[in-house]
Amino acid sequence: MSESVDIVLGISGSIAAYKSADLVRKMSERSWAVSVMMTQAATKYVGPLTFQALTGREVAYGRFEDLPSAVFQHIDLARHADAILIAPCTANVLAKLAHGFADDVLTSTVLACDKPVIVAPAMNTKMWENAATRDNVALLKERGVHVLDVGEGDLACGEVGAGRLLEVERIIGAVEAILSG
Repeated sequence: MSESVDIVLGISGSIAAYKSADLVRKMSERSWAVSVMMTQAATKYVGPLTFQALTGREVAYGRFEDLPSAVFQHIDLARHADAILIAPCTANVLAKLAHGFADDVLTSTVLACDKPVIVAPAMNTKMWENAATRDNVALLKERGVHVLDVGEGDLACGEVGAGRLLEVERIIGAVEAILSG
């Protein structure tokens, strides 16, 4: 893998969004350039200012109309990315990606990108095991999207099972493997 890596990190609306701050920090320790984009729902869990402070870059979030100076921000992000990583990736975002929806900066950037797309799902076990989610994951994999496994254990909802966001080091290892491969 080349020394210079530019990752666009998408963060969707999951309680696991707080782990994305550690993910950014650890990617930065590897001298990776990180740009962050967030769904509007993700901003309810962790604020864009957190990621701006960690990356030194403006954070793209929400719908395009909410981005006053960046009419083509999704194209710029896609153009400069070596890969897009979405962590956490909710069932909602998985479904949008599988069916080509482009209703915010995150989903539009993915559609505009011809580089590797890697998603690290995080959701309740029942949602992860739901037939619609399984079909969406299969469709994304068929299209070349790298869908990482989920972790198992205690979930934020109080249940125990599959659906946890993978540990940060495992996500970074997967990104390195995909970019090296």
